Amino acid sequence: MTNNTTAVHIGPAEHEVIVGGGHPVVVQSMTNTDTADVYSTVKQVMELAEAGSELVRITVNSADAAAAVPKIRADLDRHNCFVPLIGDFHFNGHKLLNDYPECARALAKYRINPGNVGKGKKRDEQFASMIQVAIKNDKPVRIGVNWGSLDQNLLARIMDENHLREEPLEPHEIMHHAMVTSALESAQQAEALGLAKDRIILSVKMSNVQDLISVYRELASKCDYALHLGLTEAGMGSKGIVASTAALAILLQQGIGDTIRISLTPEPHGDRCKEVIVAQEILQSLGLRSFTPMVVACPGCGRTSSTYFQTLAQDIQAYLRSKMPEWQHSHPGVENMHVAVMGCVVNGPGESKHANIGISLPGTGEKPVAPVYVDGEKTVTLKGNNIAAEFQSIVDDYVEKHYKP
Repeated sequence: MTNNTTAVHIGPAEHEVIVGGGHPVVVQSMTNTDTADVYSTVKQVMELAEAGSELVRITVNSADAAAAVPKIRADLDRHNCFVPLIGDFHFNGHKLLNDYPECARALAKYRINPGNVGKGKKRDEQFASMIQVAIKNDKPVRIGVNWGSLDQNLLARIMDENHLREEPLEPHEIMHHAMVTSALESAQQAEALGLAKDRIILSVKMSNVQDLISVYRELASKCDYALHLGLTEAGMGSKGIVASTAALAILLQQGIGDTIRISLTPEPHGDRCKEVIVAQEILQSLGLRSFTPMVVACPGCGRTSSTYFQTLAQDIQAYLRSKMPEWQHSHPGVENMHVAVMGCVVNGPGESKHANIGISLPGTGEKPVAPVYVDGEKTVTLKGNNIAAEFQSIVDDYVEKHYKP
């Protein structure tokens, strides 16, 4: 649970997602398809939703994309995929939302970047136009400030104010202050236009870990709006995962953040769903939510020259995740199950006893048998060439017996 922020209800009542207000932290993701390509976008949204994304954001950057949104929503509904869709608007959002009212109605939430809705007088007019559409359609809005597209007029104003300070802020402090000011002033402007507080989510995304932590701490101390967390442009592979985890884990542990997205750059033709899995694993590792049974496995050492335990751990973990779309409905609570796959006698039996189900495979020079423990008690010893299939069968049997509707 996070700190007491205002709850924001997203989507129709029968499929709504609640962000903030002490509700569990929500996982979201974003497609990277051309939104005008209805088939590809529907396919990826469904994949992300099946992986566990509770909100999915899509780019709405052109007339063709806006025209496609109602078709995407209708196709998803026909496939019984009711995940709320968030429209990501930049530069021309005011025009698209007004010119394509069916798009405005089909989306569950709008994302507005106050740094690129326009300049000068047009900025206020175009921002107001988008907020008025949100009010008309009763849609929540995420006001998403990004340091790569910060309102330059606002930044110049804050720099001028800084020159008048007796103790001027350092450059990075000016940036942090400008990010927070942009978010709060935009939220206040939205409220003044009539958008209720419980229809507003704020974010202040940066790409540096320490900057992100500082700016969200400042924002959280100054408001009780629901907050969306994410390290923007996190990067590829382990760098993106580690940086996002380092930043978000600290903030979440301090009770800051109501919904998260992990902005990983996928490998060419890579799986977009990886960002969903990373977000879930951050929350589950912190004990904030459970999404899929956890697999504990040892790292291996000189006692485990065989890779058998690594393969078994990998296969079991993949199997459990693949079963969750079915199990989350038919076997509630299974996401809290712990499975241990250990490689030798040193920590194998002890770790296995602490799990719901554990197996201690034989290490180098050990007797070629694998004791299995269920809820701390040794129940069977497996041996031979069929250990993996037999262990999976034991897992299935445990799920059937212990997690009933």
